Amino acid sequence: MDAIVFGAAGFIGRHLVAELLARGQQVAAAVRSDTLSPWLRAQGADTGGLTVVTADITRPLTGLPEARVVYNTAARFAFGLGREQARAVNVTGALHVLEWAAGQPRPRRLVHLSGYRVSDASGDRRPDHARPGAYEESKAEADRAVRTRARALDLPLTIVNPSTVIGPGQYIGLAALVRDLWNGRLPAVPGGPDTFVPVVTAGYLARFLADVPSGPAGEHHWVLDDATPPLPELIRLLAAHLGVRAPRRTIPVGLLRRLPRRLTGADPETLSFLSADRYPTASARALAAATGLEMPPVAAALRDWADHLVATRFGTATARLAPGGFHDVAGSRTWVAGERHRPAHVLLHGLPMNADLWAPLAGRLPGPLLAPDLPGLGRSAPAAGPVDAWLAALLAPVRSRPVLVAHSLACGPALRFAAAHPERVSGLVLVSPAFLRPPGPWLDRSPLAAPRLRRMSPAALARALGTPEGPEVASATADLHRPGVARRVVAALRTVPADRERCRALLTQAGVPVRIVTGSEEPVAVPTGHRVTEIAGAGHYPQLTHPAELARHLGAAPARPADTSSAGR
Repeated sequence: MDAIVFGAAGFIGRHLVAELLARGQQVAAAVRSDTLSPWLRAQGADTGGLTVVTADITRPLTGLPEARVVYNTAARFAFGLGREQARAVNVTGALHVLEWAAGQPRPRRLVHLSGYRVSDASGDRRPDHARPGAYEESKAEADRAVRTRARALDLPLTIVNPSTVIGPGQYIGLAALVRDLWNGRLPAVPGGPDTFVPVVTAGYLARFLADVPSGPAGEHHWVLDDATPPLPELIRLLAAHLGVRAPRRTIPVGLLRRLPRRLTGADPETLSFLSADRYPTASARALAAATGLEMPPVAAALRDWADHLVATRFGTATARLAPGGFHDVAGSRTWVAGERHRPAHVLLHGLPMNADLWAPLAGRLPGPLLAPDLPGLGRSAPAAGPVDAWLAALLAPVRSRPVLVAHSLACGPALRFAAAHPERVSGLVLVSPAFLRPPGPWLDRSPLAAPRLRRMSPAALARALGTPEGPEVASATADLHRPGVARRVVAALRTVPADRERCRALLTQAGVPVRIVTGSEEPVAVPTGHRVTEIAGAGHYPQLTHPAELARHLGAAPARPADTSSAGR
């Protein structure tokens, strides 16, 4: 084997394996259970050079394939571990890997992954915090033990000390701070104005690790982006991207240590990473320069990671529509999923949902989709102006003539856009239009108007809406728990009566073919001359209860060829 990677199924290990395979290397992936292969397939990696082997590094290692380079990326990375739990992998396991590597016939290199806070290049520096947790204690102990034992066995060794590694799949450490920012639970930035929590992307670190054997042994590389902004500035950057308010104050770490955790919400072990220290990155920068490796711009990397965190609900859910991220639309930091320039369908959700409402339908429709969260709803921040101006700005970059599909409250803005710009869309599909529901007490009795909306569980919201308790409802519930979203849902709901007559009149002025689709259980009052397609047994949310039937009706929606004239743009 060219290389064997211990901890290959972990966050860093799997990125390293993918990089080595992309370079055409023969790689043995040492794992306790094979969650690596499905991940590699999902990434589109060529696994022809991969051999997966089972290994438990907490015990002496035998029976593994020989390799010229041995990578140890295995670690138990968690806060709140017991001392022996942490040592079993991080210390004992690291020494088992080293002993096994030393027994191989002339291995070219052992590359051990350590941490940027454990020591300096001499190995003498102790972390400057007062109360290290079991995880950090074990990493510092392993760092010293691996150096000492490698010297005794004359084993070629390189230690790589990465900082906070960011990228898809990283949900601990700095991610917890971003989660609190997103959910409105970060009243102050921990640390001071110079607090430095450096980052490095998983992709860069994987490429760096793959390049390590080309450099001399005995080096100890600190791999981090020196351009990472100080923590308060980093938080402001992410807040601006996410469309949330950044805290204006900082709170000293010493004070955080003295306050009860129930008040601060801060894990005491994370506080040890809040320091103004800088790190000796010269050797890592020299190796990167020699191999032509360049770090991606840190601000862009942080924004991309933040998009992933929000899309996956910080690791608690699977992204329902991908790719998705935040964009500036008419002054709103808008969550937009899908194809922004040439969609076949544009999908606009109703209340109290977000764009994930369309996930059961997405795989059943032909061509690319564009699905945003409406301004002020779901994951999107409020817009500076009316929703009609926001929709026009959203569709300004679109170069195709999509079918515009709107649900419930979104049917009004969609109808007005089609009437004003018939040359921009091929057709209009209105699903359960709110303006066709008859006036009456249904609005006042709606559970969406209740103050308890923000406190609803997914199960309670599903019961109120008459839908399955699926991931789409869970996604909407997560947004409703964020500050201001439930209030804006209720405010939007109250606009329905005032908009009703205007929208009903526009049905004859749309200038494009219009199809109205409702559930048979949905009360509607249709103006004379218009026909409604009913889905048997469905209520207000046929996307969730009858997606196959709704997809068939959308497939029958009228469409025209894309207009390549300037008017079509």
